[in-house]
Amino acid sequence: MTPTRRALLAGGLAAPALLRFGLGAAQAATVLKLSHQFPGGTIDEGDFRDRMCRKLAKAVGERSKGALEVQVYPGSSLMKTNAQFGAMRKGALDMSLYPSPYAGGEIPELNIGLMPGLVTSYAQGVAWKAAPVGRKLTEILDAKGIVLVSWVWQAGGVASRERPLYAPADAKGLKVRGGSREMDLMMKQAGAATLSIPSSESYAAMQTGACDAVITSSTSLISFRLEELSKALTSGRERSYWFMLEPIMMSKAIFSGLPKDQQDLIMAVGAELESFGQDGAKADDTHVEQVFSKAGAKVQNLDEKTMGQWRDIARDTAWKDYAAKNAQCAELLKLAEQVA
Repeated sequence: MTPTRRALLAGGLAAPALLRFGLGAAQAATVLKLSHQFPGGTIDEGDFRDRMCRKLAKAVGERSKGALEVQVYPGSSLMKTNAQFGAMRKGALDMSLYPSPYAGGEIPELNIGLMPGLVTSYAQGVAWKAAPVGRKLTEILDAKGIVLVSWVWQAGGVASRERPLYAPADAKGLKVRGGSREMDLMMKQAGAATLSIPSSESYAAMQTGACDAVITSSTSLISFRLEELSKALTSGRERSYWFMLEPIMMSKAIFSGLPKDQQDLIMAVGAELESFGQDGAKADDTHVEQVFSKAGAKVQNLDEKTMGQWRDIARDTAWKDYAAKNAQCAELLKLAEQVA
């Protein structure tokens, strides 16, 4: 079913078809809706993930000469955060910039996108796309109805309401938001209690005391204003056991209904924007330290010894648990370990 026909039949959240009339004939323009959970801004200001989506929308619109229009819906304004992935698989949502491990409940393999201590640098993460691990992950998602349009990795840090969460010994007795099942397994082994919420709900959780420490991307630490509630930050700028794959995804049902030239255009623009995404993530790793320092928080970077302690715990808990899920998880982990 084409996007235009699907839209006319389904309505609601499905992308509408717009009719443009010219030269006495009707020309159908396909509208794609791109949803994400992060704060909205403009193409030049604000959260780089929102800006990346807006840049994609602008480029696709211009280069398709108006045949495609991408509408960006920030702040989960179109649908709730956790509903976006399933909606894409069903063809009820066209696109999303979506943290891959949020979909780990539906597709366990996706939890490799936030496997503690597995990816420890941007260069390593970026290398996944062309490596066997990236090709395998793309293949798995394709079979589940999802097309990976643009790969983005983000390092993360820890914002704490009171005492710092730096070394494993600091975790005991804290209520921690880790961001994935695997991150939670590592934190539980270190002595923490965990809670599973989107990063967009972190402020409320810290404000009410439901959460003592939030581990999330540098960009989310800034965008969700966690410096207002924190006395300590363990930064991910120098080293981090928290690297998340946060790509722009597209519904395969919708993608497959587009003409080949439009498919190629979307994929080309997505690939071109990856360097913008990585530059934005790296810039925020520095900026978050400035934001938290200005707010009076104590800022620290992990040393290699402490990083090793976290990785050791991760290997014995999260990595083993993930590999035991199924054969594809075991294969993905093995392939990921081959990327230096």
